[in-house]
Amino acid sequence: MKFTIAGVFLIAMQVFAQTAPGPYARIALLRPHDGDTVDFEAGYIRHLEWHRQNKDTFTWLGWTIWAGDRQRWFVYATFGHTAAELDHPVNPADDERDNISNVTPHAEFTGSALYEFLPACSRGTGEPQSTPRLEMTTIELAPGSEQAFESALASQQSKLQNETLWYRMIAGGHAPRYLRLRPRASLAALFDDRSELPAGVVRAMVEILNLRPAMCYRPVAAP
Repeated sequence: MKFTIAGVFLIAMQVFAQTAPGPYARIALLRPHDGDTVDFEAGYIRHLEWHRQNKDTFTWLGWTIWAGDRQRWFVYATFGHTAAELDHPVNPADDERDNISNVTPHAEFTGSALYEFLPACSRGTGEPQSTPRLEMTTIELAPGSEQAFESALASQQSKLQNETLWYRMIAGGHAPRYLRLRPRASLAALFDDRSELPAGVVRAMVEILNLRPAMCYRPVAAP
């Protein structure tokens, strides 16, 4: 069988489209009940075991908020999905039952939002690196200022020296809302890498998160 150069290129593009990560992320929050943090963490780890046993193909990362008004809240997220993938999570009904059994007795679900990664404004991929620290900045804009805000971010992209990921909220809260994630190895690295936000920001909340490796899940790669 003979392949033309155009044919090989088309096949390569089809394979890339099938394997390239999608642009969407789900980011959610849990608030452990007062005095129940230890049991919450144990229950959440048991729930991750359910994902492992059910061969979930999503990666789930987890952080504890270390600095901010929501100190000790837990952030969990999955990145790099297409809309079709988000439409088909692993065994949703059983997932909910396991959550009710292991997680909800010890914590309250306080929010869940869908975001779209903005590569033209970012440095890095749509999934943050698993560094010990993560700065999470939640930004609310004045209505109608989204295009100017994104244009300002894109104009500064070439000046970014370290991983800086921008996301636009699609659903899950007051809009327009954006999220900036800056993974860093240490507090010093965060403090040494300060940058101003473009005009149009009505409210910005900056929190520092600690990665919790034992409360993360990554699917086992196929042999």
